[in-house]
Amino acid sequence: MAQNLYGPRVRIGNWNEDVYLEEEIMKDFLAKRDKGQLLIQRNRRLKENLLRPMQLSVSEDGYIHYGDKVMIVSPDHPETEADLFLRGDLSLCMTPDEIKAHLSNELEVPCGLSAAQIKIPVGRNTFTILCAAGEVIGQVLRYGQNFRLGITGGFDDRMLYLSSDHRTLLKSSKRSWLQEVSLTHEDSYLNCWQPAFPDPQLRLEYEGSPVPANTKILITHCHTNRGLVAHRHLFLRTYFGKEAEVAAHTYLDSHRVEKPKNHWMLVTGAPRKDLSTMLDLPKPPAEDTQALEQVREQVSDPGAGNTPDVHVCVPQCALPM
Repeated sequence: MAQNLYGPRVRIGNWNEDVYLEEEIMKDFLAKRDKGQLLIQRNRRLKENLLRPMQLSVSEDGYIHYGDKVMIVSPDHPETEADLFLRGDLSLCMTPDEIKAHLSNELEVPCGLSAAQIKIPVGRNTFTILCAAGEVIGQVLRYGQNFRLGITGGFDDRMLYLSSDHRTLLKSSKRSWLQEVSLTHEDSYLNCWQPAFPDPQLRLEYEGSPVPANTKILITHCHTNRGLVAHRHLFLRTYFGKEAEVAAHTYLDSHRVEKPKNHWMLVTGAPRKDLSTMLDLPKPPAEDTQALEQVREQVSDPGAGNTPDVHVCVPQCALPM
């Protein structure tokens, strides 16, 4: 087998064509670099948009309104079905395919979703409460009222909608094989969702009441009547690391009550400039906890303070025989 034992400066064979080919390749490379069309440039631009800091809406009356920008957060709760799971509050995030994200600077459609341990609002987890049937921007969202969830992903000229449909043999969630939830650009009834009160005994009484911000609610898909759920024990390998799967399925306990994995919060921005969300605000101790601590201090040290004597009632069954 013949081998080229000469250096690149030795002109042999079609040396003139090789020189012109190298010059054309270099010109094409420089032109794409100047236009920002290189693969590494497009990949960096997509990641910058998805991680761009966003500003959440601040609720003045404590309720959610159409047009508000919120984070959809799954509150922290212990997982009883598995030993290994993601802890803490998980926010709903858009998750493009890992391979496609490296090859393009645009968002794929449909785009996947996941739940990640992100506590600050960025392009991939900031959703907008959109109207579904002629509601007015600024109107209060109420229990049992249809609404849509839109996200831009940090882009200024694109809006994707949270959507779902019945599962089939060819379309289901990746790990649990349940009903899939994705982001699409099509505007249809499959994008409509409803907020519901978590307690089923009071759900009918709260129908039509304003939805409070930063409190636990249920988000139910209108077309399939399935609840949005975060599977903390089912991990996905995403473009941003290990995250939890998100699907549409309603989990009920023995009392026919939705489990904590179906609970979500619509988190708004904090009025303080040094905080990004209402979850960052320090929680004040409960009043009954303060009273219990005062009683314990007075019982342990009766002479402390100027408060009158405190009499503690002990049940008769607790006295020694």
